[in-house]
Amino acid sequence: MGGDREPGGVAEPSTAPSADTAEPGSVSAADGPEPGTAPSADVVTVGAEGPRRTATIKDVAARAGVGVGTVSRVLNDHPAVTTSTRERVRAAMEDLDFHPNRAARALSRQRSGALAVIVPFVTHPSSVERLRGVLSVVDESPFEVVLYGVDFTERRHQRLARIFRPNVADGLLVVSLRLLADEVRRLEEAVLPTVVIDAGVESLPSVVVDDVAGGELAAQHLLALGHRRIGYIGDAVEPRFGWTSSTRRLLGLSHALAAADLELPAELVREGPHGRETAISLATELLRLPDPPTAIFAHSDTQALGALEAAEQLGRRVPEELSVVGFDDIESARYAGLTTVRQPLFESGRLGASMLLEGLNGVRSQPAPHVELPLEIVVRRTTAPTSARSRPSASKASSSRHPQLNLPARTTGRATH
Repeated sequence: MGGDREPGGVAEPSTAPSADTAEPGSVSAADGPEPGTAPSADVVTVGAEGPRRTATIKDVAARAGVGVGTVSRVLNDHPAVTTSTRERVRAAMEDLDFHPNRAARALSRQRSGALAVIVPFVTHPSSVERLRGVLSVVDESPFEVVLYGVDFTERRHQRLARIFRPNVADGLLVVSLRLLADEVRRLEEAVLPTVVIDAGVESLPSVVVDDVAGGELAAQHLLALGHRRIGYIGDAVEPRFGWTSSTRRLLGLSHALAAADLELPAELVREGPHGRETAISLATELLRLPDPPTAIFAHSDTQALGALEAAEQLGRRVPEELSVVGFDDIESARYAGLTTVRQPLFESGRLGASMLLEGLNGVRSQPAPHVELPLEIVVRRTTAPTSARSRPSASKASSSRHPQLNLPARTTGRATH
């Protein structure tokens, strides 16, 4: 992943071409031609003594004790600047007699008519549902959506480097991708309105759910049915994308068990690449343990469906001998009768797109708004009270025979930088 600056990133105003040579226009396709570069904000004044260089944006930044990106945000009246900083920058401009080139500013603020949406693994059912929500809003606006799929590290760098260029997009939606600190900084320098969906960034507007609370919901449902030995199937840590939802849902499960005076043995936790086939394999491992779980909570509905298939292959009756709970409530979960933790996937996309359009239309909030959507347990056919025959004598004492997971204490469900 890394935070190295990519070629084609945000150009420093002092090195960009002049307004006379910059090519206006926009790129609305992910693989379209390279757009023109923003012109310089430097000003050259001609007086009696000939050409005289006046203050540059870098001079203003140095005088105000801020970065060039902050000065750029003040020039463009961006909301992500505190009142005191804004006043300090403007005072520095006045002291230095700094006058930004009007043509340069007009060109740099020219709209492309495109909204960039970057999302990893765009074919995942949860991503598809979020995108449906995004399109339900954008289709009613004058903007077009340009979709940037990301499935490996190099493509992540390439996509973000392109989006950071001037006039490629008027706004950005980041879906299920945790931005690095350097990426956030570059977004701020580019003065590109951005909303993050399914990941938290303190300085950017976001739409999230509390994954820890979601894990607790699933666990509490199973505990109420009498289950004491509960397995978990989740995603392996994915450093390329910074996903934390699986770890946080597992944390919620662990906390709920601890509240019931139970522990979660490490042997009951299986993690691997996201997908149904992998989930089948992981669930098979759990169900073949000498003391198997009576219930499985999966990080996603896709993985829960894999657990159901594994149970069928092994002749385990659901829900009589095994209860299964998923997360998301995708369309196939309803057909399978899967009990799951429902998160508002469509609504998260719809709301994120609405927030972005509001920002583009001048509706600003300070500080950046963070919306947390509600979760709920949806009970269907895959969970039932554990039978006396299948119920293990699991307790804190018996569980302590197995290695325990080392999980952190309860924290807020929204992961932030």
